[in-house]
Amino acid sequence: MNKPLIEACVDSYQSCVNAWKGGADRLELCAHLAIGGCTPSPFVFRQVMEDCDHIKANILIRPRFGDFLYTEKEMELMCDEIRMFRLLGANGVVIGALTPDGDLDMEKMKRMMDCAGGMDVTLHRAFDMTRDPMETLEKAIELGCKTILTSGQQSDVVAGKDLLKDVYAAAAGRIDIMAGCGVKKWNIQEVHDHTGIVVFHTTGRKGALDSGMKYRKSTVAMGLPTLSEYEIWETDEQEFRECAQIVHSFGK
Repeated sequence: MNKPLIEACVDSYQSCVNAWKGGADRLELCAHLAIGGCTPSPFVFRQVMEDCDHIKANILIRPRFGDFLYTEKEMELMCDEIRMFRLLGANGVVIGALTPDGDLDMEKMKRMMDCAGGMDVTLHRAFDMTRDPMETLEKAIELGCKTILTSGQQSDVVAGKDLLKDVYAAAAGRIDIMAGCGVKKWNIQEVHDHTGIVVFHTTGRKGALDSGMKYRKSTVAMGLPTLSEYEIWETDEQEFRECAQIVHSFGK
């Protein structure tokens, strides 16, 4: 537990390759990061495993955008997805489910943990939406989760660094506390120095890439109106490498 590690939050084949080349210790493979991430295609996972030698991949299991209050049908889907990715050879899954009152839903979490079998399990940022983070920490440990991904219940890890410090201290090596959301090369050292955390989660993005489209329809938006159809967001290899170098220096 709590050995220096940097996980890449990635939602495309190219982002996976760039993060792998940039020194990622592990991938969190998702789809649709623009809406917070959903379960990725198993075919993208297969491509990545074929082309990125020895990389570990944890799979986000999330059926839709929005809250973490799941129906029975959504639970059936998530359990099927967990079993599928276990059979495909994923290193782990990234999960979370809450009650209407903002507590970790232990019944639903146990169901998903059972489906995961021996895979690593990360409790995702559903943690940041809970009523009592310290109680949720203890429940995650009780469940057998290996990692909690958290921004310290704030908009980013710098804003949340005081709670991150408290959660990391309370965890006392029993579970990895992974700082994620707004992790950049210029704030990793600050967060580490304040909290002691050595496990970080980042997209490693530098900025949007311009689309190769020459003809552009300005009157139509195919998705969220705040996002351009002609921008490609992906992990930047050099940007990720610089983040990884900082994180890996914590073990020296």
